[in-house]
Amino acid sequence: MDKDRVKGSATNIGGKAKEAAGDLTGDSKMKSEGKMDQAKGKIQNAVGGIKDAFKK
Repeated sequence: MDKDRVKGSATNIGGKAKEAAGDLTGDSKMKSEGKMDQAKGKIQNAVGGIKDAFKK
């Protein structure tokens, strides 16, 4: 498993937590940042998946 997949998953999970915290506190900026982190994590995870595919 590529390190990008691990980092991407962690970023995605962190983004979900940040979005939930922003929703809970009513902080729209934090909520938006959480959504952006999730998108970044998904992209990073996909890049790691492509790297893994080329390693085989």
